[in-house]
Amino acid sequence: MPEEPGPLFSELVAIMARLRGPGGCPWDREQSPSSIAPYLLEETYEVLEAIEEGKGARLREELGDLLLQVVFHAQMAAEAGQFTIADVLRGISEKLVRRHPHVFGAGDAKTASEVLARWEAIKQHEREVNGEEASALAGVPQTLPALLRAHRLQEKASRAGFDWPVVAPVLDKVEEEWAELRGALAAGDPARVGPEFGDLLFGLVNLSRFVGVNPEMVLTAATERFIRRFHFIEAALAKRGKSPRESTLEEMDLLWEEAKRLEGGGQTRLAP
Repeated sequence: MPEEPGPLFSELVAIMARLRGPGGCPWDREQSPSSIAPYLLEETYEVLEAIEEGKGARLREELGDLLLQVVFHAQMAAEAGQFTIADVLRGISEKLVRRHPHVFGAGDAKTASEVLARWEAIKQHEREVNGEEASALAGVPQTLPALLRAHRLQEKASRAGFDWPVVAPVLDKVEEEWAELRGALAAGDPARVGPEFGDLLFGLVNLSRFVGVNPEMVLTAATERFIRRFHFIEAALAKRGKSPRESTLEEMDLLWEEAKRLEGGGQTRLAP
């Protein structure tokens, strides 16, 4: 049988309390929620990286590091008399039960889309009861990366019924935004270029939903491909006793195409 997590979790909470307590770790004792906030973000991204790598051992370790951040913040809140880790656990358990009436109650939902619609309706009701913003777009943090935030906002708008039914008009919208950006560039109107570029990006994020990709993840993957291929160019040039600055664009472009062939991919070179 799998090991019961309860005692292990209690041990982690006790370790954190000791680190923060009298005679504990000087570094841990002087931290505040704001001082360790960057670590929470960093650990989150390391979890995402481990998921992308698909290595279970690393994912297990990174999830532990992320869990530590949750316990750390809860310990500081307990010291300030705000809440305890037990309150956190109770709150998320109650929320999961409350938002899954089709599992724990008399509700009915047979598809994932029905579940999401019910989830959003319950969240909206909770916000209204608590006197919070009741907009269908509420609940998306401003601190999310821009692509991810746009994706989440578009998802929420879609669940409220504000969406195209098929992909064709989405493609048309992307082409329209591309034409408007080209027009702004041709007119030499810098005041229009920024907004038009933003509209194009927003349209591409919308398209990503319809083709089933996460824009943040695929852009990250494309960036990693660019890094690998540029490193290939640097290494190949170094064997010739040259650096990129000492080479021609045509020479580097040929090496880029060679890197693409060896990798079996297809990304357009980002020429200066």
